[in-house]
Amino acid sequence: MKVLLTANHVPFIQGGAEHHVANLAGALQLAGHEVEVLRLPFRFSPDSAIDAAMDAARALDMAKPNGITIDRVISLQFPGWGVSHPDHHVWIMHQHRAVYDLFNEQTALESEYAMRRRIQAFDNEAFSRSQRVYANSRRVAERLATHNGISATPLYHPPPRADQFYCGEPLPYIFMPGRMETLKRHMLLIEALARMHSKLYVLLAGTGGQAPAVRERVAELGLTDRVSMLGHVTEAEMLACYARATAVCCTALDEDYGYVPLEAMCAGKPVLVCEDGGGLLEFVRHDENGWVEPADPDVIAARLDWIASHGARVQEMGLCGREQWMAHDITWPDVVETLMQ
Repeated sequence: MKVLLTANHVPFIQGGAEHHVANLAGALQLAGHEVEVLRLPFRFSPDSAIDAAMDAARALDMAKPNGITIDRVISLQFPGWGVSHPDHHVWIMHQHRAVYDLFNEQTALESEYAMRRRIQAFDNEAFSRSQRVYANSRRVAERLATHNGISATPLYHPPPRADQFYCGEPLPYIFMPGRMETLKRHMLLIEALARMHSKLYVLLAGTGGQAPAVRERVAELGLTDRVSMLGHVTEAEMLACYARATAVCCTALDEDYGYVPLEAMCAGKPVLVCEDGGGLLEFVRHDENGWVEPADPDVIAARLDWIASHGARVQEMGLCGREQWMAHDITWPDVVETLMQ
């Protein structure tokens, strides 16, 4: 079949979404399908740019562009699911979160309420035309039910490089990978580190708008000798950082799915997440393969001190996580089979 994937293009911003699209395209090709990816330019502001993006998506009839029949369209991101096609399936990574779960009704202006109504109407109309609607996780499905009255089927997929992770002898550091943005809450880990009694180190891998603020706070707290900000790392370096960590930390707020716990499980490392982590909690079992704690630096500090003093148990939990990941048997061929039904 000729399959068209729709996704966004935001210049110079790379993250899990880009891996997701590339891995799905590769899996479809391995299954014998012809695949093209249509990336629609997207800007998060101003509102007029979002309206223009929705209008552009609505105007695209992808049934037979330039006389070439496309058998199926699979849309992954807003506003790409607005394109027209008779066999259109949607697999939602997340919606435009600024008008859904991140919308602040107490402080929002009327213009923001109006933008919310326009996007919700756009989404509802697009979903009603889709043959099937899948969600990236149970958490994303919950949001769709809450905000749009849509019943979506959770469809899990493996993290990038899932078969390349390995487990090495742990060194005394906590590893936290990911984009350095506000919702990832790197500051929680930094504040917790300042409250610890033990001497675990922290390795941060990733870039983003919060990097200068994190670096400044590390200096203010006198933690420059205990925190290494690696910035962008190669794939080999990322795998090595996971392999030699004592444990992995992901303090993000209400994630859609979140690769970090899955990557930690693949590497045989336990992972610390927060109670309000959203999709991060779907694979982490407290005191089995990691820890689920309140988003409180004092509580996190106490947990990190516990980790530092219970090395054997921490390693057991990491291996338990690896066994649990393998038991889930989440594979790209299964994803493709589901999406191409």
